Amino acid sequence: MTEEAEIEVRLVNVWDVETIADLYRAGGWWNERWDPADLAALIAGSFAFAVAVDRTTGRSVGMGRVISDGVSDGYVQDLVVLPRYRGRGVGTMILSALLDYCTSAGVAWVGLVAEPGTEPFYTALGFRKMEGHTPMRWYPDRR
Repeated sequence: MTEEAEIEVRLVNVWDVETIADLYRAGGWWNERWDPADLAALIAGSFAFAVAVDRTTGRSVGMGRVISDGVSDGYVQDLVVLPRYRGRGVGTMILSALLDYCTSAGVAWVGLVAEPGTEPFYTALGFRKMEGHTPMRWYPDRR
């Protein structure tokens, strides 16, 4: 069995929140002041939420999600794969499942903000820099 065949990507509405918190930690995005219980609403409120599971161990090894209104556009968020599973196609499997779901729902405009150094991963899957656009974030206490 190939490594890719050992991984299954599932689109879910619920998942173990402690497991998801661990994946956020692996991505370096977790704030220890957050309550993992809040992740249930994050999962359920996502347009699509994907979890990659190692079939041999039953362990969740990656995740990703899309936020969208389900009509016009979507945004890929929080794509992460555990370090020991990186370079095996798991991230591609997760992103492909999310994009397939968007396409089947008629959401054809999908964007994301990539972390520096991850551009080759995304461009290999059809993403391109949006020339003339700048990603921005709202900081309410800096007004």
